[in-house]
Amino acid sequence: MNARGDFGRGDLVQLFDPNGLEIGRGLVNYTSLECRKIIGVPSSAIEDILGFAHEPELIHRDNLLVESLN
Repeated sequence: MNARGDFGRGDLVQLFDPNGLEIGRGLVNYTSLECRKIIGVPSSAIEDILGFAHEPELIHRDNLLVESLN
């Protein structure tokens, strides 16, 4: 996984599968720079890496829209 582009906390971001197909959109809890540092690490390590933790997830499920697989 990776984060592309520049975005801020609370911005709406697009989510893509490994083939480049959009699979959803969500409101992100961290900036693009912060995301690049914490993607793939356990939530319990976020504070150790960043020095703070806004939330335990990049995008909370309440702020996530997943595309239909039809």
